Amino acid sequence: MCTAATYKTKNLYFGRTLDNDFSNNEEVTVTPRNFLFQFRNAGILDTHYAIIGMAYVCGGYPLYYDAMNEMGLCMAGLNFVGNAVYNKPVIGFDNIAQFEFLPWILGKCSSVDEACALLEKINITNDEFSSSLPTSQLHWFIADKERAVTVESVSDGLKIFDNPVGVLTNNPPFDEQMNNLEKYNFLSAKEPEFYNYNSKSYSKGVGAIGLPGDLSSKSRFVRAAFVKRNSVSECGEEDSVNQFFHILNSVEQQRGCCVLDNEKYEITVYTSCCNADKGIYYYTTYGNHQISAVDMHRENLDGNALICYSLTNEEQINRQN
Repeated sequence: MCTAATYKTKNLYFGRTLDNDFSNNEEVTVTPRNFLFQFRNAGILDTHYAIIGMAYVCGGYPLYYDAMNEMGLCMAGLNFVGNAVYNKPVIGFDNIAQFEFLPWILGKCSSVDEACALLEKINITNDEFSSSLPTSQLHWFIADKERAVTVESVSDGLKIFDNPVGVLTNNPPFDEQMNNLEKYNFLSAKEPEFYNYNSKSYSKGVGAIGLPGDLSSKSRFVRAAFVKRNSVSECGEEDSVNQFFHILNSVEQQRGCCVLDNEKYEITVYTSCCNADKGIYYYTTYGNHQISAVDMHRENLDGNALICYSLTNEEQINRQN
């Protein structure tokens, strides 16, 4: 279970929570322009836009969970179990395996409009990365400074939805999430007026009574949309990044609140925030709330080898005495 969002001040910020009961020792990974991608059915891509994001690097290949490219295009894959449907290769299409979809888009496209044009020719295939890594059931969130879309490969084809809310969670399908969101148009950050009576509310925040607080994906969609819509910050980098993490902190999962069948707990393993204009990838982890940052432009983006940074998972406390 995960939540992704955009937030725009002077720059575009994009990120997500990754909620799971385990970690794959994912790393912040920079893929430079000349790293060779060997696609299963679509040949070789040996020159492309540079990419930075969170990835599980397996056998030298970056399996990205979320990332952005040097042009400011951002993308994340979120669980879509039970609804995602992939296909066998089809003649006349770009046949892209599910695990290749993110580098295919971010390697080739500089904007959402370019991505949507490429999507008209894409067939997402069910090729597994390996026998030990079966195909994940995902849908995707793609955004730039001007536009955001949700992409879902389902039983009746590849669907592209404009995403004016700038939020994505998991099931149900995106159009159902948007229909559900309409039920919450009454929510307000302001104190309501009770039939023009000169009465005082018993508490601040009563305009948001009815805002769902549980951990389900439908509720997280509504809560993240409400918090994002009402978020206010200065336009500076520190203020914007700080506010973005507060937006996603509203949907984080705490250990013990979601017990799985294996008696393990789902937690927010990490939270990310990309500055799409500057190419800086920020993150926090469940064990470390201090914000860490990796700037892709401090690396050699003309190289051909992956550059990886292990996550800082231990809490770092600023002791003032």
